[in-house]
Amino acid sequence: MYQVVPGGAGGTITDVIPKQKHTKDTRPLVGAGVIGVLLVIAAVTAWCYYIASLRKAELLKTQLLDLNKDGYIIRNQGGSIVFRMDFRSGTLDLDSCSKEEEILRCGRTTDRKLKFFIKTVRPKDTVQCYRVRWEELVPDIPVEHAMTYKFAHWYGGAVSAIQHWPISLSGQQAPKPFVTSDIYSNRDEFGGILESYWLSSNATAIKINNSVPFHLGWNDTEKTMYFQARYHDTPFKPNLGEAPCAELSYRVCVGLDVTSIHKYMVRRYFNKPYKVPAKVMFEHPLWSTWALHKRDIDQEKLLTYAANIRKYNFNCSHLELDDRYTKHYGDFEFDPVKFPNASEMFQKLKSNGFLVSLWIHPFVNYDSENFHNLVERGLFVREPTGRLPALVHWWNGIGGILDFTNPEARDWFASQLRSLRSKYGVSSFKFDAGETNYLPWKFSTKNHIRDPSFFTRRYTEMALHYNDRAELRSGYQSQNISCFFRPIDRDSVWGYELGLKSLIPTVLTISILGYQFILPDMIGGNAYLNHTSGERALPDKELYIRWLELSAFMPSMQFSIPPWEYGNEVVEIARKYTAIHESIVAPRVLELAGEVLDTGDPIIRPLWWIATGDETAYKIDSQFLIGDDLMVAPVLEPGKQERDIYLPAGHWRSYKGERFDIKEALHLTDYPVDLDEIAYFVWV
Repeated sequence: MYQVVPGGAGGTITDVIPKQKHTKDTRPLVGAGVIGVLLVIAAVTAWCYYIASLRKAELLKTQLLDLNKDGYIIRNQGGSIVFRMDFRSGTLDLDSCSKEEEILRCGRTTDRKLKFFIKTVRPKDTVQCYRVRWEELVPDIPVEHAMTYKFAHWYGGAVSAIQHWPISLSGQQAPKPFVTSDIYSNRDEFGGILESYWLSSNATAIKINNSVPFHLGWNDTEKTMYFQARYHDTPFKPNLGEAPCAELSYRVCVGLDVTSIHKYMVRRYFNKPYKVPAKVMFEHPLWSTWALHKRDIDQEKLLTYAANIRKYNFNCSHLELDDRYTKHYGDFEFDPVKFPNASEMFQKLKSNGFLVSLWIHPFVNYDSENFHNLVERGLFVREPTGRLPALVHWWNGIGGILDFTNPEARDWFASQLRSLRSKYGVSSFKFDAGETNYLPWKFSTKNHIRDPSFFTRRYTEMALHYNDRAELRSGYQSQNISCFFRPIDRDSVWGYELGLKSLIPTVLTISILGYQFILPDMIGGNAYLNHTSGERALPDKELYIRWLELSAFMPSMQFSIPPWEYGNEVVEIARKYTAIHESIVAPRVLELAGEVLDTGDPIIRPLWWIATGDETAYKIDSQFLIGDDLMVAPVLEPGKQERDIYLPAGHWRSYKGERFDIKEALHLTDYPVDLDEIAYFVWV
């Protein structure tokens, strides 16, 4: 109990436990407690952010695609990255992104509004596709995505002057208009046959939408291709009345293997031919006057050429009378000096069993009798204001180029062709040029076109009425024209730059782009001055023979420099291979040509078509397949009578009768191939 005692002058003191004073030794404990509380708060906050980031990361996933602020990646079913795209035109503000079922949407970058989405589509169990669209809302801002190509081998896009298979890019190229060009004159540009489609060895394909003002660049150090959409400093134009707001939209599809994903893409996104050209075009060679006579052709030389074809017992699908049979470019009548009796000439050729096609082009030079009439009628492509015709410079002078978006110009051109057919019995035409590089950088047409390459498409449509035997060298969305497409002129050299070695990579590329009826240009090349291997004006004899052998296994053959220019040995080799072409190659090609109408599948196929799991097959550019069961391995090196051959797994019989029953791919080293031979193997 408490004890009360007397106090001092002010009262009493209660006896209790005295209050403790804090000392220096107890203060750190308080500080530690405060820090502990702060750490707990920080940990809780971090956990909340972590949970939020997980939710955001989950939000930005769709199927096998992961989106981040700087781009996205796609994985295959095994978890491996098969596709990567980086955004170079802005950083996404992920707080503006949302997910609605299979669609990811974002509404802004870190500095501006935009419309962006990725939509997942699964068209079949074995294919996963993603629709990607980035649309700017402010005019004249380019959209650019960067695709990494280091994960795989890539194919497609366009033909080029230096053609490799797979694609081999060198140096650095800022994005430039992805439009058709004459790569003989402009060797750094994209070629005359072109589609915005690429395919990779890891079963991934990308197709740029046709509405995109598409520009392509690359950086071989970073192993990156730049896909850009823009409307400034370019021949692309927005639709009339629309602001020049760029949009980059495309589809990326992933499949089980490269062959199956390509089959899906072709069936889904490409035009297909609706008919097969004339059977005789596949069976018998075409004979052109160009490489032999160039512009120095006349009536007597044409008749002599035809007589020699018969003299040396060669077949002929038709004779092709090339440049220059008119007095002026843009005339549609024979030069009376060079062809004094054209009607009689045609009758004589017909009586000897020859059909004749004529070389034509879209140009009318200023000295042609048709030029002023066409100016007055407004049938030429015009300068940007539309008031004056645009003069263009092409390889044969200066003139106007017909506006094939104008129905009246199309009718006029078609009427000239009908007149030639009616008057002389012309069987068909070789439609030369058509590339957009012959249009002015800025131009106007009767009907507005956004994409300059649509002019190429309009020109190729002029061949529709003659597609049994017609020949085109340019194409854009033109697979359904259903005629033969020819790569640009080849030089009479061995190498990859428009030479013999470029032929297989070029044909494979054209095939992957959906053009299956291929005329592989003239045997031996065009024998141009300073672009010919050989001691005379003629191509080197060995080069000519190797070219002849390779051409015999293409869908069609084309002579110009005739084999008799080299003597009897080459004549006999030519007879041998035209016979092989007719008896072995043409029947198989015609069978496949019929299938093309339904499937769009290549006639000439890469080796990986039947060996999708073999890395070696993806890099072979000197062998090819006709269908799945005829493999061809020509000699493409000077002075060689042997070559290494890659033989896919299977049951094969060589042209020599050897049997190969192999469970895995086989490499035949230094396989002997004589000068008058080409190695080929048939599936047993």
